[in-house]
Amino acid sequence: MLGIYENTQSELFTRIPSLGAAVTETLSRRAFDDAAGEIFTWDGYEPTPMPNLTGLADQLGLQEIHYKHEGSRFGLGSFKALGGAYATLRVLQRKLSETVGRDVTVAEIQNGDFAAQIAESTVISATDGNHGRSVAWGAKRFGANCRIYIHAEVSPFRERAMQDLGAEVIRIDGDYDATVAQTRVDAEKHGWMIVSDTSWPGYTQPPLDVMAGYGVMAREIVRDLQVPPTHVFLQGGVGGLAAAVIAVFHQEWGIASPRSIIVEPELAPCLFASGKANTPTSVKIREETMMAGLSCGEPSQSAWEILGESVDSFMTIPEHLVAPTVRMLANGDYRDPCIDAGESAVAGLIGLMCGALDPKLRADLKLDADSRVVIIGSEGITDPTVFKDIIEGRI
Repeated sequence: MLGIYENTQSELFTRIPSLGAAVTETLSRRAFDDAAGEIFTWDGYEPTPMPNLTGLADQLGLQEIHYKHEGSRFGLGSFKALGGAYATLRVLQRKLSETVGRDVTVAEIQNGDFAAQIAESTVISATDGNHGRSVAWGAKRFGANCRIYIHAEVSPFRERAMQDLGAEVIRIDGDYDATVAQTRVDAEKHGWMIVSDTSWPGYTQPPLDVMAGYGVMAREIVRDLQVPPTHVFLQGGVGGLAAAVIAVFHQEWGIASPRSIIVEPELAPCLFASGKANTPTSVKIREETMMAGLSCGEPSQSAWEILGESVDSFMTIPEHLVAPTVRMLANGDYRDPCIDAGESAVAGLIGLMCGALDPKLRADLKLDADSRVVIIGSEGITDPTVFKDIIEGRI
């Protein structure tokens, strides 16, 4: 089984991080505190599990592999439940404060003091699925209208999941980056509020709110581990997840923070390209990766402020390893716990396995028998049809 992860010709780019002020200032401790203080009060909040894949660790010659499994998060299936819904609340709060000419509190919104005004508001977002589901859930929770833009390859199940939460879903031609562009056009035209997990010049605060929400997950990891890990493998996308996790780890662990490795599909390597160029760099998506949540061609500028100075390595992985890794987790291979993981959840684990089994990559990544690794299992079964096809070998 593990032979397919050897000599995969995964690309790896390693550098020495500069570790400037962004890792503590772009996403401050206060921002993480505010997000946690709000999210902890939501019905259904509970920390997600982090099983230790001891059998796989033995096979790879590592000390520990901790897998943070986000499939149960608020019943929405992914870590993004923490970000989109929280950012929706903050966007509404800022808009109301601007309208009434004073600072509106979250408590006033929660108490329904501005229910009529919120009911006339519309939030919009672009998504591959999980972020849009969180925004739709947040809009429903706080009483706003919601429009979600998806691209041509988003599955019908993910579309229905957002519709079931009350969102109007608009499918457009093109890829994820095209849907982001369309939200910007329509927001300007109609006065709607964008709740995006990626930033661009002049639009930064909502993506920072999204990442602050993700910090809840990262702080759970810090709390659950008695000693810091040596490595963390993080899936790419626009970079928000990785930036939030790295920022929290540095704020909580300082110089003991783990080596950080960003792992991306070879079909969507915008962060890899950015790392090599040492500046935010877009790539053309010529073919959609099956890791739907990671099919992003343009990095978030706010996330890159952190990643550009803090990431140790950038790595790409091939498509053919996704389905076998999902099956490995589901089957509980090597006597590890059985984990139902979505396609985007396994990117970091694939990167680790390729790295640990290739002697050159292993040396470059400084993996050895004392390595204690954290993997973010970012989603559970977010499309049962796709998951069934993978498990039954049709993909």
